[in-house]
Amino acid sequence: MRKLPALSAMKIFEVVGQTRSFTRAAERLNLTQSAVSRQVRNLEDQLGETLVLRKHHHLELTASGAELLEALQQAFHGVELAVRNISEKNNKNRLRINAPPTFARRWLIPRIAHLRESLPDIDISITTDLHDSLAESGMLDCAIRFGDGEWPLLRSQLLMTEKHIAVCAPSLLADLTLNERPNLSKLPFLHVLASTDQRYLTWQRWLDAAGLSETETKRGLEFDLLDMAIEAACNGLGVTVADRFMVDPLIESNVLTQVLDVEVEGHESYWLATREGQMESALVKSFRTWLVDQIGMVSPSFNGGIARA
Repeated sequence: MRKLPALSAMKIFEVVGQTRSFTRAAERLNLTQSAVSRQVRNLEDQLGETLVLRKHHHLELTASGAELLEALQQAFHGVELAVRNISEKNNKNRLRINAPPTFARRWLIPRIAHLRESLPDIDISITTDLHDSLAESGMLDCAIRFGDGEWPLLRSQLLMTEKHIAVCAPSLLADLTLNERPNLSKLPFLHVLASTDQRYLTWQRWLDAAGLSETETKRGLEFDLLDMAIEAACNGLGVTVADRFMVDPLIESNVLTQVLDVEVEGHESYWLATREGQMESALVKSFRTWLVDQIGMVSPSFNGGIARA
Protein backbone atom coordinates (compact mmCIF):
# COMPACT_ATOMS: atom_id res chain seq x y z
CA MET A 1 0.00 0.00 0.00
CA ARG A 2 1.33 3.41 -0.97
CA LYS A 3 2.06 5.75 1.92
CA LEU A 4 1.16 9.20 0.61
CA PRO A 5 -0.08 12.45 2.12
CA ALA A 6 -3.77 13.25 1.76
CA LEU A 7 -4.78 13.95 -1.84
CA SER A 8 -6.61 17.13 -0.77
CA ALA A 9 -3.45 18.53 0.84
CA MET A 10 -1.39 17.81 -2.26
CA LYS A 11 -3.97 19.49 -4.52
CA ILE A 12 -4.01 22.54 -2.26
CA PHE A 13 -0.21 22.70 -2.32
CA GLU A 14 -0.24 22.49 -6.12
CA VAL A 15 -2.46 25.59 -6.34
CA VAL A 16 -0.33 27.40 -3.75
CA GLY A 17 2.76 26.56 -5.81
CA GLN A 18 1.13 27.89 -8.99
CA THR A 19 -0.11 31.14 -7.45
CA ARG A 20 2.69 31.73 -4.90
CA SER A 21 -0.01 33.06 -2.61
CA PHE A 22 -2.21 31.60 0.13
CA THR A 23 -4.81 34.28 -0.61
CA ARG A 24 -5.07 33.62 -4.36
CA ALA A 25 -4.99 29.87 -3.78
CA ALA A 26 -7.84 30.19 -1.28
CA GLU A 27 -9.88 32.18 -3.82
CA ARG A 28 -9.37 29.52 -6.50
CA LEU A 29 -10.21 26.68 -4.13
CA ASN A 30 -13.10 28.47 -2.41
CA LEU A 31 -11.46 27.97 0.98
CA THR A 32 -10.32 30.33 3.70
CA GLN A 33 -6.73 31.53 3.69
CA SER A 34 -6.12 29.97 7.11
CA ALA A 35 -7.39 26.58 5.89
CA VAL A 36 -5.02 26.66 2.92
CA SER A 37 -2.07 27.70 5.09
CA ARG A 38 -2.88 25.00 7.63
CA GLN A 39 -3.03 22.27 4.99
CA VAL A 40 0.37 23.28 3.63
CA ARG A 41 1.81 23.36 7.14
CA ASN A 42 0.42 19.88 7.85
CA LEU A 43 1.94 18.63 4.61
CA GLU A 44 5.32 20.06 5.59
CA ASP A 45 5.08 18.43 9.03
CA GLN A 46 4.22 15.08 7.47
CA LEU A 47 7.12 15.25 5.02
CA GLY A 48 9.54 16.74 7.51
CA GLU A 49 10.54 19.35 4.94
CA THR A 50 9.87 23.05 4.46
CA LEU A 51 8.09 23.49 1.15
CA VAL A 52 7.24 27.20 1.22
CA LEU A 53 9.21 30.24 2.39
CA ARG A 54 6.74 32.75 3.74
CA LYS A 55 7.80 36.26 2.71
CA HIS A 56 6.05 39.52 3.62
CA HIS A 57 4.12 39.96 0.36
CA HIS A 58 4.61 36.63 -1.41
CA LEU A 59 5.66 33.01 -1.11
CA GLU A 60 8.72 31.26 -2.48
CA LEU A 61 9.14 27.54 -3.00
CA THR A 62 12.11 25.76 -1.49
CA ALA A 63 14.01 23.23 -3.60
CA SER A 64 11.87 20.48 -2.07
CA GLY A 65 8.72 22.48 -2.74
CA ALA A 66 9.64 23.01 -6.38
CA GLU A 67 10.42 19.31 -6.78
CA LEU A 68 7.09 18.30 -5.27
CA LEU A 69 5.16 20.86 -7.34
CA GLU A 70 6.62 19.54 -10.60
CA ALA A 71 5.82 15.96 -9.63
CA LEU A 72 2.25 16.85 -8.64
CA GLN A 73 1.61 18.81 -11.84
CA GLN A 74 2.76 15.89 -13.95
CA ALA A 75 0.74 13.40 -11.89
CA PHE A 76 -2.48 15.44 -11.89
CA HIS A 77 -2.02 16.14 -15.58
CA GLY A 78 -1.84 12.41 -16.26
CA VAL A 79 -4.98 11.79 -14.22
CA GLU A 80 -6.85 14.57 -16.03
CA LEU A 81 -5.86 13.15 -19.41
CA ALA A 82 -7.01 9.68 -18.38
CA VAL A 83 -10.36 11.01 -17.12
CA ARG A 84 -10.79 13.04 -20.28
CA ASN A 85 -10.01 10.10 -22.53
CA ILE A 86 -12.50 7.93 -20.68
CA SER A 87 -15.29 10.52 -20.64
CA GLU A 88 -14.85 11.65 -24.24
CA LYS A 89 -14.43 8.38 -26.09
CA ASN A 90 -17.55 9.26 -28.06
CA ASN A 91 -16.51 12.85 -28.79
CA LYS A 92 -13.18 12.61 -30.55
CA ASN A 93 -13.91 15.42 -32.98
CA ARG A 94 -13.97 18.30 -30.47
CA LEU A 95 -10.94 20.60 -30.54
CA ARG A 96 -10.49 22.64 -27.35
CA ILE A 97 -8.50 25.85 -27.79
CA ASN A 98 -7.52 28.49 -25.24
CA ALA A 99 -6.58 31.94 -26.58
CA PRO A 100 -6.08 35.50 -25.33
CA PRO A 101 -9.38 37.44 -25.39
CA THR A 102 -8.30 40.03 -27.97
CA PHE A 103 -6.85 37.42 -30.33
CA ALA A 104 -9.96 35.27 -29.97
CA ARG A 105 -12.39 38.10 -30.69
CA ARG A 106 -10.48 40.16 -33.24
CA TRP A 107 -8.61 37.49 -35.21
CA LEU A 108 -9.88 33.97 -34.57
CA ILE A 109 -13.68 34.32 -34.37
CA PRO A 110 -13.97 36.27 -37.67
CA ARG A 111 -12.26 33.25 -39.31
CA ILE A 112 -14.25 30.50 -37.59
CA ALA A 113 -16.64 30.15 -40.54
CA HIS A 114 -13.68 29.49 -42.82
CA LEU A 115 -12.20 27.07 -40.26
CA ARG A 116 -15.46 25.09 -40.18
CA GLU A 117 -15.57 25.03 -43.98
CA SER A 118 -11.99 23.80 -44.12
CA LEU A 119 -12.43 21.24 -41.33
CA PRO A 120 -16.16 20.41 -41.35
CA ASP A 121 -15.84 17.36 -39.10
CA ILE A 122 -14.27 19.28 -36.20
CA ASP A 123 -16.30 20.68 -33.31
CA ILE A 124 -14.63 23.66 -31.65
CA SER A 125 -14.51 24.94 -28.07
CA ILE A 126 -12.79 28.27 -27.39
CA THR A 127 -11.95 29.58 -23.92
CA THR A 128 -10.19 32.82 -22.99
CA ASP A 129 -9.48 32.32 -19.28
CA LEU A 130 -5.96 33.74 -18.84
CA HIS A 131 -5.31 31.27 -15.99
CA ASP A 132 -6.24 28.22 -18.07
CA SER A 133 -2.78 26.73 -18.50
CA LEU A 134 -2.32 24.10 -21.19
CA ALA A 135 0.40 22.44 -19.10
CA GLU A 136 -2.01 22.06 -16.18
CA SER A 137 -5.30 21.39 -17.96
CA GLY A 138 -6.01 18.05 -19.56
CA MET A 139 -9.16 19.47 -21.15
CA LEU A 140 -7.24 21.64 -23.62
CA ASP A 141 -5.82 20.34 -26.88
CA CYS A 142 -3.75 23.40 -27.72
CA ALA A 143 -3.49 27.09 -26.93
CA ILE A 144 -2.60 30.39 -28.49
CA ARG A 145 -0.12 32.10 -26.19
CA PHE A 146 1.20 35.66 -26.19
CA GLY A 147 4.78 36.19 -25.05
CA ASP A 148 8.34 35.13 -25.86
CA GLY A 149 7.65 31.47 -26.66
CA GLU A 150 9.26 30.13 -23.49
CA TRP A 151 6.82 28.17 -21.33
CA PRO A 152 7.66 25.16 -19.14
CA LEU A 153 6.38 21.79 -20.40
CA LEU A 154 5.15 23.34 -23.66
CA ARG A 155 6.29 23.22 -27.28
CA SER A 156 5.55 26.46 -29.11
CA GLN A 157 5.50 27.60 -32.75
CA LEU A 158 5.70 31.27 -33.70
CA LEU A 159 2.57 32.51 -35.43
CA MET A 160 2.96 36.28 -35.69
CA THR A 161 4.73 39.18 -34.02
CA GLU A 162 2.77 42.28 -33.08
CA LYS A 163 2.95 45.29 -35.41
CA HIS A 164 1.98 48.36 -33.39
CA ILE A 165 0.18 51.24 -35.05
CA ALA A 166 -1.79 54.18 -33.62
CA VAL A 167 -5.48 54.24 -34.50
CA CYS A 168 -8.60 56.24 -33.68
CA ALA A 169 -12.05 56.93 -35.06
CA PRO A 170 -11.91 59.02 -38.28
CA SER A 171 -14.08 61.70 -36.64
CA LEU A 172 -11.29 62.54 -34.17
CA LEU A 173 -9.01 63.59 -37.04
CA ALA A 174 -11.69 65.31 -39.12
CA ASP A 175 -10.66 68.84 -38.10
CA LEU A 176 -6.97 68.33 -39.00
CA THR A 177 -5.75 69.20 -42.50
CA LEU A 178 -4.18 66.48 -44.60
CA ASN A 179 -0.78 68.21 -44.53
CA GLU A 180 -0.67 68.69 -40.77
CA ARG A 181 0.90 66.16 -38.45
CA PRO A 182 -1.81 65.43 -35.86
CA ASN A 183 -1.15 67.04 -32.51
CA LEU A 184 -1.61 63.91 -30.42
CA SER A 185 -1.60 65.87 -27.19
CA LYS A 186 -5.07 67.13 -28.21
CA LEU A 187 -6.43 63.60 -28.44
CA PRO A 188 -7.44 61.42 -25.45
CA PHE A 189 -5.00 58.54 -24.98
CA LEU A 190 -6.22 54.98 -24.50
CA HIS A 191 -3.80 52.78 -22.54
CA VAL A 192 -3.58 49.03 -21.92
CA LEU A 193 -2.49 47.90 -18.46
CA ALA A 194 0.27 45.34 -17.95
CA SER A 195 -0.80 45.12 -14.29
CA THR A 196 -3.14 47.02 -11.99
CA ASP A 197 -0.57 49.79 -11.49
CA GLN A 198 1.56 49.65 -14.65
CA ARG A 199 0.87 50.40 -18.31
CA TYR A 200 2.42 48.59 -21.24
CA LEU A 201 5.18 50.63 -22.88
CA THR A 202 3.66 50.39 -26.35
CA TRP A 203 2.69 54.07 -26.46
CA GLN A 204 6.18 55.31 -25.57
CA ARG A 205 7.87 53.01 -28.10
CA TRP A 206 5.49 54.16 -30.82
CA LEU A 207 6.02 57.85 -29.94
CA ASP A 208 9.80 57.36 -30.00
CA ALA A 209 9.57 55.84 -33.48
CA ALA A 210 7.32 58.69 -34.62
CA GLY A 211 9.75 61.32 -33.35
CA LEU A 212 7.26 62.46 -30.73
CA SER A 213 9.06 61.32 -27.60
CA GLU A 214 8.17 64.45 -25.64
CA THR A 215 4.43 63.93 -26.00
CA GLU A 216 2.75 63.79 -22.58
CA THR A 217 0.80 60.55 -22.08
CA LYS A 218 0.07 60.52 -18.35
CA ARG A 219 -3.61 61.26 -18.81
CA GLY A 220 -6.18 59.14 -20.59
CA LEU A 221 -8.32 56.05 -20.16
CA GLU A 222 -6.88 52.71 -19.03
CA PHE A 223 -8.11 49.19 -19.79
CA ASP A 224 -6.93 45.75 -18.74
CA LEU A 225 -7.53 44.29 -22.21
CA LEU A 226 -6.38 45.50 -25.61
CA ASP A 227 -9.79 44.52 -26.94
CA MET A 228 -11.43 47.11 -24.67
CA ALA A 229 -9.02 49.83 -25.82
CA ILE A 230 -9.81 48.97 -29.45
CA GLU A 231 -13.54 49.11 -28.75
CA ALA A 232 -13.11 52.47 -27.00
CA ALA A 233 -11.24 53.79 -30.04
CA CYS A 234 -14.06 52.57 -32.32
CA ASN A 235 -16.47 54.58 -30.19
CA GLY A 236 -14.44 57.77 -30.63
CA LEU A 237 -13.14 57.88 -27.05
CA GLY A 238 -9.51 58.39 -28.00
CA VAL A 239 -6.43 57.09 -29.80
CA THR A 240 -4.71 53.82 -28.95
CA VAL A 241 -1.73 51.79 -30.07
CA ALA A 242 -2.90 48.39 -31.28
CA ASP A 243 -1.63 45.38 -33.16
CA ARG A 244 -2.23 45.86 -36.88
CA PHE A 245 -3.39 42.23 -37.20
CA MET A 246 -6.21 42.95 -34.73
CA VAL A 247 -7.47 46.19 -36.32
CA ASP A 248 -6.86 45.88 -40.07
CA PRO A 249 -10.52 44.91 -40.77
CA LEU A 250 -11.68 47.95 -38.80
CA ILE A 251 -9.37 50.19 -40.84
CA GLU A 252 -10.57 48.64 -44.11
CA SER A 253 -14.20 49.29 -43.12
CA ASN A 254 -13.35 52.88 -42.06
CA VAL A 255 -14.35 52.29 -38.44
CA LEU A 256 -10.79 53.21 -37.44
CA THR A 257 -8.09 55.18 -39.19
CA GLN A 258 -4.32 54.95 -38.78
CA VAL A 259 -2.62 57.97 -37.22
CA LEU A 260 0.64 58.65 -39.10
CA ASP A 261 2.44 56.05 -41.19
CA VAL A 262 4.43 54.60 -38.28
CA GLU A 263 4.63 50.91 -37.43
CA VAL A 264 6.67 49.43 -34.57
CA GLU A 265 7.40 45.74 -34.17
CA GLY A 266 6.38 44.50 -30.74
CA HIS A 267 8.64 42.67 -28.32
CA GLU A 268 6.26 39.73 -27.96
CA SER A 269 4.40 37.45 -30.33
CA TYR A 270 1.52 35.02 -30.69
CA TRP A 271 2.46 31.33 -30.54
CA LEU A 272 0.68 28.03 -30.98
CA ALA A 273 1.43 25.99 -27.86
CA THR A 274 1.11 22.23 -27.43
CA ARG A 275 2.32 19.86 -24.73
CA GLU A 276 5.97 18.94 -24.91
CA GLY A 277 6.65 15.24 -25.40
CA GLN A 278 3.06 14.39 -26.34
CA MET A 279 2.06 13.18 -29.78
CA GLU A 280 -0.24 15.65 -31.47
CA SER A 281 -3.72 14.51 -32.38
CA ALA A 282 -4.98 14.71 -35.94
CA LEU A 283 -7.25 17.57 -34.84
CA VAL A 284 -4.34 19.68 -33.59
CA LYS A 285 -2.30 18.95 -36.72
CA SER A 286 -5.19 20.06 -38.92
CA PHE A 287 -5.70 23.22 -36.86
CA ARG A 288 -1.97 24.00 -37.04
CA THR A 289 -1.99 23.69 -40.84
CA TRP A 290 -5.06 25.94 -41.08
CA LEU A 291 -3.47 28.56 -38.80
CA VAL A 292 -0.27 28.65 -40.82
CA ASP A 293 -2.23 29.04 -44.06
CA GLN A 294 -4.39 31.85 -42.63
CA ILE A 295 -1.46 33.79 -41.20
CA GLY A 296 0.42 33.41 -44.45
CA MET A 297 -2.48 35.15 -46.19
CA VAL A 298 -2.34 38.24 -43.93
CA SER A 299 1.44 38.23 -43.43
CA PRO A 300 3.23 37.28 -46.68
CA SER A 301 6.62 37.22 -44.92
CA PHE A 302 5.45 34.43 -42.62
CA ASN A 303 7.28 31.23 -43.41
CA GLY A 304 5.67 28.75 -41.02
CA GLY A 305 7.14 30.08 -37.80
CA ILE A 306 9.95 28.88 -35.59
CA ALA A 307 9.39 26.18 -33.01
CA ARG A 308 10.61 26.09 -29.44
CA ALA A 309 10.47 23.22 -27.01
